[in-house]
Amino acid sequence: MHQAIPYSYKTYFPTTIGLSRDTSTTATTTTTSVADSTNVGKLVSENAVIVFGRRGCCMCHVVKRLLQGLGVNPTVSEVDDQDEVAVVNQLLRIIGVDQKSGAPDGSSVQFPVVFVGGKLFGGLERVMATHISGELVPVLKEAGALWL
Repeated sequence: MHQAIPYSYKTYFPTTIGLSRDTSTTATTTTTSVADSTNVGKLVSENAVIVFGRRGCCMCHVVKRLLQGLGVNPTVSEVDDQDEVAVVNQLLRIIGVDQKSGAPDGSSVQFPVVFVGGKLFGGLERVMATHISGELVPVLKEAGALWL
């Protein structure tokens, strides 16, 4: 009988006594984990396109696949539940919004959050709307994420 391999972001190798975890590699090189909320600003400024999302979020996956389909290799930062509040506060500081009041419309940051060229681009709705209208590719070219 074959043993099912559990889903995880770590790589598992079958052994004679069960599963062995290889902790030296992750499944994707473009996926980072925001362990320290102080590096959020650095991630935003160093990457042409970065997507912040909850670990395992299907909407984050949709944004990532759309951008990859256009030829962009976005950095995806998966946020754990325990780091979410600190990361949201850092994102609000980068956007320039008071942390207590939230976003200008009274809401807070909702994942996935996409930054293009070091500036807040929006979430899934904005990415999809600009893609459908044909405005996404020029924005990505301007940010240096596409060379076509």
